[in-house]
Amino acid sequence: MRRAQRRRLVRGTLAGIAGGLAASWVMNVFMSSVGERLTESLLSDEDSLEQHLHQQEQTDEPKEDATMKAAEGIVHGVTGGRHLSHEERKEAGPVVHYTFGALVGGVYGALAECSHWTSLGFGTAFGALLFASADLVGVPAFGLAPSPAEQPIAAQATPLAAHLVYGATTDLVRRAIRAAA
Repeated sequence: MRRAQRRRLVRGTLAGIAGGLAASWVMNVFMSSVGERLTESLLSDEDSLEQHLHQQEQTDEPKEDATMKAAEGIVHGVTGGRHLSHEERKEAGPVVHYTFGALVGGVYGALAECSHWTSLGFGTAFGALLFASADLVGVPAFGLAPSPAEQPIAAQATPLAAHLVYGATTDLVRRAIRAAA
């Protein structure tokens, strides 16, 4: 690989990491401000009631998302058996989220330097692919969340929209940094 190509790849990767970090934050804001309302508006009355009853059954257990469970699994595996308290999982969950977002953004930035197909749809195609591979396949495969088949289809609308936002934001920041560099 020529020096100029390596340099372009490194710059693209770093711009992608910055984009992935920014996009992870924007994704969190989207989920907390729009996500719940979007899901509620799309669920049928029956699905909404079922989801509400399911949440009531779990009120004794502290709520944990996939990133908190992933943090627990990582620490447990690395330390040879140490478990995190619920408070530690709450603190470690965002670290997992932002680390994953930065790494995926870095891959996106590197790929965008190699092929214009990567940034198709201003990053939204990448966001959709990330949603399909991570949320629909990876997260359930690792036992971090229920399978999509166990949830109403409308419950997937918000995570899909959040990943489209992630993809677009990653690409926007990546392009801005690359244009400035």
